Amino acid sequence: MRAIRVFLCDDVEAFRALMRHTLPEDGDIEVVGEAGDGEEGVRGVAELQPDVVLLDLSLPARDGLEAIPEMLRRAPAARIVALSGFGAERMAEPTLTQGAHAYVEKGEDVGAIRAAIRTAATR
Repeated sequence: MRAIRVFLCDDVEAFRALMRHTLPEDGDIEVVGEAGDGEEGVRGVAELQPDVVLLDLSLPARDGLEAIPEMLRRAPAARIVALSGFGAERMAEPTLTQGAHAYVEKGEDVGAIRAAIRTAATR
């Protein structure tokens, strides 16, 4: 089985580094690219056509809510897993309305993030 190809889009380099090193540990997820802002993220998703985008909602240049429809337009097969420090009760509904396939709070452990990626990839 081919690994799930994931694109990381988060403005915190340390978080991207953590995800880049921990997501692939089980062998079924591969990080294929990353971006530190929304504009770079839209370009990267269009170019790399990942299976799943792990997308922070609070980004410079273009926030995640604004980036979701454009990412999906440019990579229609991609699934978006939105990630935010804001509580789900506040942000999950608007995020899913924009087209995201899942919402994960940033405080979740890596296992929960991996599970959200796997679930989104199979939808």
